[in-house]
Amino acid sequence: MADEDDDDDALAAEWEAMAGGDDEDGDDGGEDMAAEWESMLGDDDGDEGGGDDEMADAMGGGTSARVLNQDEIDSLLGFDDGSGAGDQSGIQAIINSSMVAYERLPMLEVVFDRLVRMMSTSLRNFTSDNVEVSLDNILSLRFGDYLNSIPLPAMLGVFKAEEWDNYGLLTVDSALIYSIVDVLLGGRRGTAAMRIEGRPYTTIERNLVERMIHVVLGDLSAAFDPLSPVTFRFERLETNPRFATIARHANAAIVAKLRIDMEDRGGRLELLIPYATLEPVRELLLQMFMGEKFGRDSIWENHLANELWQTHVNLLAVLDEQVMALGDVINLEVGNRLVLNTGPTSPVEVRCGDVPLFKGLMGRKGDRIAIQVRDRARLTEEDS
Repeated sequence: MADEDDDDDALAAEWEAMAGGDDEDGDDGGEDMAAEWESMLGDDDGDEGGGDDEMADAMGGGTSARVLNQDEIDSLLGFDDGSGAGDQSGIQAIINSSMVAYERLPMLEVVFDRLVRMMSTSLRNFTSDNVEVSLDNILSLRFGDYLNSIPLPAMLGVFKAEEWDNYGLLTVDSALIYSIVDVLLGGRRGTAAMRIEGRPYTTIERNLVERMIHVVLGDLSAAFDPLSPVTFRFERLETNPRFATIARHANAAIVAKLRIDMEDRGGRLELLIPYATLEPVRELLLQMFMGEKFGRDSIWENHLANELWQTHVNLLAVLDEQVMALGDVINLEVGNRLVLNTGPTSPVEVRCGDVPLFKGLMGRKGDRIAIQVRDRARLTEEDS
């Protein structure tokens, strides 16, 4: 027992000596370490306090919470409206432009202008409200690119051109859907339509939009009627672009973007027609002018017809025609004689330009040479 007590006393003395040495040599190190630990704890407290504040802001009730709008939702889901197209490199822009450089159809612009005027009247009767329809843009692009650019949610109406045996697509955006539903169900004027996102469209909403699509397709058929009669028949209504694939993704298409405004409400309507659908009337769409059936004015026609009868034309009396070598023509001099293969009683042809009109006999009346018309000249295929 005495030995154990001595060992304990010796061990205690050794620990005391070591502790005393550390206190003398490591005062500065201990203070530095204590300061470091204190700063770390302070940072942790600050971070925890900041995190608590952020957590409180995010979960602190409906007063500070913010609801994402449709544009932010589309951005999070990856749907882009094409505004970033200008950020692409020059080479990429050239490549893309060359791939969608399709021929221009001048007469199609006239048809869409006529469609806008007719839709303004039809939608006013349909909604019993003041409706303004405007054509924003007409562009050519690939069908696959258009499907990827459709802002969702939206309704896509598939229709068929009966006489052309092909299909087209009509896209109605969310803003126009809720505006039409609000107007048709008795919404008050001057109030913006409520946009309820994140839910599928109801049967009532689909039926009302389908009725509007029927009105638009009727106007589209009437707009094409002066050019080529065609009937656009509604096929189905889709909400997923994948189920509205009417052409190959690489196929070219025409897209007309229309804006429909109803006082403080409205939205966009886009009409897509593939080039394959327009192929039966491609030659007509390449024309610069429609002709008599489009924009006919009877007053101007009568005035033009009366003025045509007063037009002065030059008539030529042709005695004979000969074919000569160029060298002989160059060597002609004053005094040379040309022998004609005609006689005093040979018929003379009267022409207007290169078109033969009459045949007659040459004679004299007073002191002038005259021609007596005997017969009408027969037009050949080249002359006609």
